[in-house]
Amino acid sequence: MRSDREGNPRTLYSLRHAYISFRLSEGADIYQVAKNCRTSVEMIEKYYASHIKDRLDTLSLNVSRPKKKPKSDAKDEASPSL
Repeated sequence: MRSDREGNPRTLYSLRHAYISFRLSEGADIYQVAKNCRTSVEMIEKYYASHIKDRLDTLSLNVSRPKKKPKSDAKDEASPSL
């Protein structure tokens, strides 16, 4: 644990990086991870985007929603027909 694969000593920053990476790959809430690590969500999105992109659910993103009908004027509906 004291050194990585290349023999470099581990630092607290490298353990923090590993924690964020593992939590995001497990599908943890990004806001909770940011709060635990005392960092911003923007920083996590910027530097750990490769872990986040695997979590995106394309089915929920690519949903076509029905278009809203435009509201008609009340005068048109209430006019008497001859």
